[in-house]
Amino acid sequence: MVESVLTAGGVLGFISFILSLMLVKVTPKDKYVAYYHAVFLGIVGILLVLTSSLVDIHFMGIPLGGLGIVCMFSAAIGFIFSSIFDAYQQANA
Repeated sequence: MVESVLTAGGVLGFISFILSLMLVKVTPKDKYVAYYHAVFLGIVGILLVLTSSLVDIHFMGIPLGGLGIVCMFSAAIGFIFSSIFDAYQQANA
């Protein structure tokens, strides 16, 4: 179970990394659209962790609490890389 959580976390973290790179490049410098995907993943992660004690559902061998942890991990990765890319984008302004 731990291996599947780590694998899903790596895959979702990489997707969040690529998404933040693309969103920072295409959005204007005064907008915060590049951070929306990380906010969405964080909210979904918190909801999954909170509902994991109520139901016993497994997805690909990962319980809902594990999926919540995966979503919150990828949200943190998305926030970190979005802020780094945004800071380098703003350096020339």
